[in-house]
Amino acid sequence: MLLWRAALVAALLCGVGLLPWLSRTDPALTVLRARSAERAPTPEVLDAIRAQLGLDAGPLKLLGDWFGGLLHGDAGRSWISGAEVTPSVLQALGVSLLLMGGSLAVAVLTAGAVCARTLRLGAGRRPDGRRSAGTGSALLSTLPDFLTASVLAAVVGVQLGWLPALGWYGPQWMVLPALSLGLPAGALLGRMLDDLLPGAFAEQWALAAAARGVPDRSIARQALRRCAPGLLPNFGLFVVGLTGGAVAVEQVFDIPGLGRLTLQAAVAQDLPVLQAGTLALVLLAAIAGGAARLTARLLIGPALRDGALLSLHRPTPPRPTTLPLLYGGSLLAVVTLGLARDPLRLDTTARLQPPSWTHPFGTDGLGRDVLARVGHGALSTLALALAVSATALVLGVLLGLLPRVSGPLVDTVNAVPPVLAALLVTGVAGSGPSTPALAVTAVAWAPLAAHTSALLQQERATTHLTATRALGAGPLQLLRHDLLPALLPPVVRHALLRLPGVALALAALGFLGLGAQPPSPEWGLLLSENQPYAERAPWAVLAPAAALALLGAVAVTGGGGVRWPRRPRRARRRDTGETETQTQTGTTTATATATRPEPPDPARPIRPEGVTSDA
Repeated sequence: MLLWRAALVAALLCGVGLLPWLSRTDPALTVLRARSAERAPTPEVLDAIRAQLGLDAGPLKLLGDWFGGLLHGDAGRSWISGAEVTPSVLQALGVSLLLMGGSLAVAVLTAGAVCARTLRLGAGRRPDGRRSAGTGSALLSTLPDFLTASVLAAVVGVQLGWLPALGWYGPQWMVLPALSLGLPAGALLGRMLDDLLPGAFAEQWALAAAARGVPDRSIARQALRRCAPGLLPNFGLFVVGLTGGAVAVEQVFDIPGLGRLTLQAAVAQDLPVLQAGTLALVLLAAIAGGAARLTARLLIGPALRDGALLSLHRPTPPRPTTLPLLYGGSLLAVVTLGLARDPLRLDTTARLQPPSWTHPFGTDGLGRDVLARVGHGALSTLALALAVSATALVLGVLLGLLPRVSGPLVDTVNAVPPVLAALLVTGVAGSGPSTPALAVTAVAWAPLAAHTSALLQQERATTHLTATRALGAGPLQLLRHDLLPALLPPVVRHALLRLPGVALALAALGFLGLGAQPPSPEWGLLLSENQPYAERAPWAVLAPAAALALLGAVAVTGGGGVRWPRRPRRARRRDTGETETQTQTGTTTATATATRPEPPDPARPIRPEGVTSDA
């Protein structure tokens, strides 16, 4: 495992170090533009930069020198400023860790609010009153962090003046960025926890505790402890994502964090800073992943060793609801109305017009109809998002079933900021229509693989699986009839929760020049284009954001009923009746339906079952 992890880290750092040559650009020219944009790139100037940085020796010599200095604690000097890399990276890491701590606090509070109703009803033995889905959490989980940051900065920071909207000088400056990052992450984490809690409250220990009069608060606390091991790996991924993936929020609030530093280094091709920042994120991912796995083992270690766990599944499917039809119908109506309009028609006399009968969603900065652009952008956005989500689901499940292989791989992939992953994919595959899909797929499978591995670890330690294995069941039979029915439903629901985020990530890469370009009406691109007008024309931003929210609501409410289909076995008929055996998500129940027996014949002796007259 250590060798595999070290090989992955080395491969990642080598890929980062080869980024200028992979992208087929001249590093000297990029460095010159970053240092002095007005200076002419003459051959003499470029040769001087190559000689100063050692670019003439080739990328392998640069990598060797950087690794050699790293062994002595020297990460090199910045190609742009000439300053030492280690102090600047450590300072940016400290800022990002502080912001991550505040964001995690907001995320935990948000997750508690999302699953509070389930905790109260489950602990009080009233599961029938539980709603099958949470629309509010779906809306929160689909909010783009840069949009939330822009709105909070404009409204709370500028118009109301309650909190600072720019800079990083004290605790007050951390509130708005922490809210921007913590609210979506907490909503997603709360939905995942809310998906596991009903299974915990249906276990025998919860029923026995309620029968003995144990307080509801104690039952709820133990239910949280029972569900925590299945969420800790994804919680570790959130830790790294809120540190290196907070690029947009750090840009909006002008925060000197590690994500922003890494992005600036990637754009300027400042390789020493980029490699040191990536290494810091990889080490953070390894520490967070190891801490999450250790905590999970401490929580349920004896049960894992003794095989004494029960399957953590929903006892019954949620009650049928019409919410998916309502949200899906609303989204379909918006798309249908938008398709009947021209998304490219310009009208400079109608710029930033408010909603009216002529333009129900208003117009954007060029006078184009926002409803038309939302409707036409739905086709490409949703189709590509569904394809990427399905691919990420398959990869996540397959790699999650191999935890020794996927564990270090998940930590390494999750440590790469999304922008850097897109640049690496672009350097290898080139820029084109498939580049955003490849870039998002390269990182979207990691949370699903971590979720699969966590559930697999617990399912292998269940009593029914131990008994089935003792009866002679082979690995394929256990995988087909016990493990997959237990793993797939919650992981599929998790993938549906991330569907709006995938759609937004795909379109956001187009704004960076790696995919769709204007005047494409992709939803993420609409958000990015209209973000500067959020204060003057909020409808131009709210329309695509509401479409993403409707997509998230459809995914959450519709995915709440995803379950493994029941597979009744063929009944075995006997002369005394029939026995029917059904298998449900890892639990086998037998019901005997006996016909009315005939009166016994006094002339025929009564023998035990299976004993013949010859005996």
